[in-house]
Amino acid sequence: MAVPKKVFGIILAGGEGKRLMPLTADRAKPAVPFGGQYRLIDFAISNLINSGLRQVVVLTQYKSHSLDRHISQTWRMSALLDSYVTSVPAQQRLGKRWFSGSADAILQSLNLVNDEKPDIVIVIGADHVYRMDFRQMLKAHIASGAKATVAGIRQPIALANQFGVIDADPDGSGRIRAFLEKPADPEGLVDSPHEVLASMGNYIFDADALIEAVEKDGEMRPRATTWAATSSRTSSIAVKPATTT
Repeated sequence: MAVPKKVFGIILAGGEGKRLMPLTADRAKPAVPFGGQYRLIDFAISNLINSGLRQVVVLTQYKSHSLDRHISQTWRMSALLDSYVTSVPAQQRLGKRWFSGSADAILQSLNLVNDEKPDIVIVIGADHVYRMDFRQMLKAHIASGAKATVAGIRQPIALANQFGVIDADPDGSGRIRAFLEKPADPEGLVDSPHEVLASMGNYIFDADALIEAVEKDGEMRPRATTWAATSSRTSSIAVKPATTT
């Protein structure tokens, strides 16, 4: 399936990665080496590029030199075809402050979205090891008519307290009722009571809905924003299980 609309990719790579110390003593978590010459960021970029995206930005913040260098040297796209993968540091466009969360990172970087004027924006994390064809998720997003789609993956209910858990409507529509952050006693899935649907941190938004959501979130939570808060307030959200290996 060819990408049917103009789709823009945003990779959130601003985390410190304290839990991976000492590997992150001198580098951001997405820049941690994997399998020799690769870095964790390569999984996210590869998934987007192999899903047909050709305009991808990586939002960086902490100890980003190693990450910036790797992206610039490894992911070279054809400028003649208006294709690129580029790292963008925190620009402090809304004041002298760093990103205060994922939604705030998008809010402070809306100039990137406004410059490209995409129809759809895919937002993903930078430090997950997985393979995913986002064309499947994009097709489901468009077919659903939802403003936002969240990728979920089944996990044992015993591990629910380690994840953000999606509470989907049991009617099978895929609509999200609530987002539970590391719940102690969640309900199991209707078709599998011993499992829950964990968020993968991968999102697809209609561009206008994303802009409206992060601007509204910025007004309500100027210094403490999260995707969970943004997602739970969005009126039209569908969740689709991800295809991973």
